[in-house]
Amino acid sequence: MKKTNVKDFLGKEVSVKIDRKLGSRHPKHGFMYMLNYGFIPNTMSGDGEELDAYLIGEFEPVEEGSGKVIAVIHRTNDDDDKLIVSKDGKEYSDDAIRALTEFQEKYFESVIIK
Repeated sequence: MKKTNVKDFLGKEVSVKIDRKLGSRHPKHGFMYMLNYGFIPNTMSGDGEELDAYLIGEFEPVEEGSGKVIAVIHRTNDDDDKLIVSKDGKEYSDDAIRALTEFQEKYFESVIIK
């Protein structure tokens, strides 16, 4: 499978399989997930795994979710971009996206693409 172009997802509705639920801890690094975090099935990111996604606007731990891709966090020091999926399609500012994903993204350099 060839690498998925993350920009193709901007503005699209997607389904996210959640493998790190809101409130769970990272198995290796121990930080807590402040959002539901998962992946888009049948895609491939730069790291060889499925394309990762943060699900925002969902305030309970869930197994899966869906919404509109409102942004991409493009990591400039790691080949593992992240989709920002808004459950209700609501737009969020870059500052809000940074604040919501800071628990994990603080370890990486990135730009937000909209």
